[in-house]
Amino acid sequence: MPRHLSGLLLLLWPLLLLLPPTPAAPGPLARPGLRRLGTRGPGGSPGRRPVSGQPGGARGAGVCRSRPLDLVFIIDSSRSVRPLEFTKVKTFVSQIIDTLDIGAADTRVAVVNYASTVKIEFHLQTHSDKQSLKQAVARITPLSTGTMSGLAIQTAMDEAFTVEAGARGPTSNIPKVAIIVTDGRPQDQVNEVAARARASGIELYAVGVDRADMESLKMIASEPLDEHVFYVETYGVIEKLSSRFQETFCAIDKCALNTHGCEHICVNDRTGSYHCECYEGYTLNQDRKTCSAQDQCAFGTHGCQHICVNDRDRSHHCECYEGYTLNADNKTCSVRSECAGGSHGCQHLCVDDGPAAYHCDCFPGYTLNEDRRTCAAIEEARRLVSTEDACGCEATLAFQERVSSYLQRLNAKLDDILGKLQADAYGQIHR
Repeated sequence: MPRHLSGLLLLLWPLLLLLPPTPAAPGPLARPGLRRLGTRGPGGSPGRRPVSGQPGGARGAGVCRSRPLDLVFIIDSSRSVRPLEFTKVKTFVSQIIDTLDIGAADTRVAVVNYASTVKIEFHLQTHSDKQSLKQAVARITPLSTGTMSGLAIQTAMDEAFTVEAGARGPTSNIPKVAIIVTDGRPQDQVNEVAARARASGIELYAVGVDRADMESLKMIASEPLDEHVFYVETYGVIEKLSSRFQETFCAIDKCALNTHGCEHICVNDRTGSYHCECYEGYTLNQDRKTCSAQDQCAFGTHGCQHICVNDRDRSHHCECYEGYTLNADNKTCSVRSECAGGSHGCQHLCVDDGPAAYHCDCFPGYTLNEDRRTCAAIEEARRLVSTEDACGCEATLAFQERVSSYLQRLNAKLDDILGKLQADAYGQIHR
């Protein structure tokens, strides 16, 4: 190399180190004509399906999330699966676990290991977090010769997908899913046992590797087969299927898509669906989407002790029966004092007698008048009584004088009549 070129290279070398690295050649999932079915989110969060027309090919955050499952891996560990290949299978299982929301209320995972015998490595209720799950998967060791796929499916039905083992009951609407990984032809009957498993509500996925029998895979898997049967040529590429299962187990967040039609609130359900709810004070209409203001007085949720009154602004207020007053809590009522209200009409004193009852009284030196409300001074009352007594005496004396005068006149007449009678009697005697 000429001396001036080597000197120039030494000058430019620090700048060359600052340049970004040349992009690596695209992998098999990024080549034109191959669709990448899912991408991992940060921290093992649920992946997002790519969408054309959006920057980076990803939906907005929260659109795709892992739906809860009761998931059982049924893995072939017969002698045909070499130790390094079995490690690839365990990596494949761990990668799928990474894409799921693991937990007692989310996805539960169990592993059934089989060859000529079947062993349940751990049940659905054993692990409730990703770390312990992946550690348990890493500890799994191969069994022996033989490929008893039918026995493995039957064992999964009888022992893994049970409520006692951690599976959730039919009322929970949690899907039951089994992923079978094998590289050979089953040495027992799988057709009938797989049919019984599907009939019991278990969704079966069949993953074949290398020498796996495609017809057996189709007998095992659920319909449609193009969505439940997978094949890879070697265990070296089985890990690439994890992105396919990530998309399969992705539940679209319909609330985030904003196509739900809920007038007030959209709530995602664990079944991958959604339902609408209403703000407080409203009730959901029969269309299950729109909301109407609640008649809280009719619903009996108002809390008013006496009377509930609906207001025009879709709220309500409380009132009390006559004789009661509303307390500071604007709900309960207390007996109202008519005396305190000032509407009693008593001239001097008002005395409460109980709920909405009272009577009037007077100050000392006064007495209550016949109207039971006004008062008069006691001395004035005495004067009125004395005047009435005097008037009564004069009338009595006048009456007595008239009777006495009448009696005197009557006596005089009687004396005159008696005198005449006596005179007539004396005259007759002397004749």
